[in-house]
Amino acid sequence: MRILTKKAYLWNWPRGHDCNHNRMRRAGKVEGPATYERVVYKNASVYHYMRISLELENESTRLSAVQLKQLIITGLRDLYGEVGAASPFDLLKFDEKTLTAVLRVCNSGFVKLWSALTFLGFYKNEQCAFRILQVSPFLLALSGNSRELIL
Repeated sequence: MRILTKKAYLWNWPRGHDCNHNRMRRAGKVEGPATYERVVYKNASVYHYMRISLELENESTRLSAVQLKQLIITGLRDLYGEVGAASPFDLLKFDEKTLTAVLRVCNSGFVKLWSALTFLGFYKNEQCAFRILQVSPFLLALSGNSRELIL
């Protein structure tokens, strides 16, 4: 009688046969199928990065980076109270000409920030709207946009 090793057993099994339900017999001992652990990380990153743009009713209105951050904090406070206003986020980059910004937010406050930006509708009694342009757990992914690529 030929004794097969585990590797040979798995490779020499006839195709179409489910080897997980069968057991290999080796010298009178019954051995179960090999067990494997599959580990899947839904998101290994601690932060999410968002590229946003602000559209104002009066296009001549300009904001500084500090005013934009204060506007976002006000939106968080209006929707979630003081706890929402305390949600940590960082304004990494802000272009005053195009009113676009890159934000970094912890995963725990990501949905709160997104919803606060969506519901924010006024800045100094003037209508405004935030547009979420890109979202990614990786900052490098925001460096380019395939939709705006010119060939």
